[in-house]
Amino acid sequence: MKVLLMGHPNVGKSVFFNRLTGANVTESNYPGTTVDFTKGYMNIGGEDAELIDVPGTFSLDPKDKAEEVAVAMLHENKDAKVICVIDASKIERGVYLALEILEEGYSMVIALNMWDAAVDKNILIDIKNLQRILGVPVVSTVAISGEGIKELTSKLKEAKPVEVGDIIKNAGGLT
Repeated sequence: MKVLLMGHPNVGKSVFFNRLTGANVTESNYPGTTVDFTKGYMNIGGEDAELIDVPGTFSLDPKDKAEEVAVAMLHENKDAKVICVIDASKIERGVYLALEILEEGYSMVIALNMWDAAVDKNILIDIKNLQRILGVPVVSTVAISGEGIKELTSKLKEAKPVEVGDIIKNAGGLT
């Protein structure tokens, strides 16, 4: 199994990567660029998986070389599962990227990272409702302390593609 760690820059992807792989990593430049990415291995329920820390991107409509590499890496790994790391205190921006990735047909688990900071800012997120709407597992995490990491990896087995039309239909109850 291959797993892509995706999200905006500075949402804690590298901390996740180090936690999930035990920092057993290989850093490489994407062919033809100076943009680097990190690759390592993790275990998911007894199965070995390759984990790739993809460069941060704000959307799948690239605006710079790092984003071009992120989008290319996603498209080159159609069978990969995606852990989409979202800053829980800036959820709207992160969910947009998650929706773009889901629209491409990828299996995904969402990590609402920096959950502690969101709680400190009195940001309330109904995880069960978000899960229902998006149709993918959503886990609150604090990567720096390891909170939620085990639950996140166990949910990867459940990850499956969803139809964006279903997301739109599920979101109907929000207004």
